[in-house]
Amino acid sequence: MKKYLGILGLLTVTIIWGGGFVASDMALETLTPFQIMAIRFLIAAVIMTALGSKQIKTITKQEMKCGFWLGAALFGGFALQIIALQYTTASKNAFLTATNVVFVPFIALVIYRKKIEMKSLIGAVMALIGAGILSLNSDLTLGIGDALTLLCAVCFAFQIFLTGEYVGRIRPTVLNFLQMTTACVLSFVGLILSGDFAINPSMKSILAVLYLGIVSTTITYLLQTVSQKYVDETKSAIILSLEAVFGTIFSVIILREGITVRMILGSSLILLAVIVSQLPSAREKKFQ
Repeated sequence: MKKYLGILGLLTVTIIWGGGFVASDMALETLTPFQIMAIRFLIAAVIMTALGSKQIKTITKQEMKCGFWLGAALFGGFALQIIALQYTTASKNAFLTATNVVFVPFIALVIYRKKIEMKSLIGAVMALIGAGILSLNSDLTLGIGDALTLLCAVCFAFQIFLTGEYVGRIRPTVLNFLQMTTACVLSFVGLILSGDFAINPSMKSILAVLYLGIVSTTITYLLQTVSQKYVDETKSAIILSLEAVFGTIFSVIILREGITVRMILGSSLILLAVIVSQLPSAREKKFQ
């Protein structure tokens, strides 16, 4: 039962993240990438401080270390993603981000020698092909925006993998506080280095950043952390790749992006990949 609640929690995360691609695109109308990042993670850090004020007082060195690496991976993913969004569409950005599903099982294999289930491997490859159908040019090349998004997918793969590794031994509230605080500090460092201090946001951008900070960051990463207690990192990555599907749906509805045959094929393959990855193995059937 807890496994299915975990899956439901991760699906909820993907829907909210899907809206995040649209919100980021809207915020970029009057704000720079690092301005958005700094405000987004500042909001998240403040909320997590309020939620975990008692537990934060007893943070250990191990928790500090784990939280830093998780926050660094999160910052890298979002920084590359929002910079890339200036050079590509929200729908392509969403689908290329979903390729993180391919990297997670191999990170687990290289670092911890974790065996990759065949259904997870097949699902990962299907998700990658689906993303490729949507994002590659006719000559099989990637533009700068798509290339940066692919690098962002690697960072998100590490974030998903590390969450799965840390969630069993680190308190969720403390882990998320450290993750958001690290990402917040790194975002302000990026803002200082970029020199983008002048700010004159529109109401649309303000609302978009509030959505990103409160809903698409604070709520979702708390939910992701709790849900990954019951779903392994490879399956979690494949489920979370559905954010690309929801990202495209919201991009079509809100941003009026056009629907293409490639979009439909790619979305269908990623959805099928999620279903394949969740099929019970022979051993699981035996104990049902």
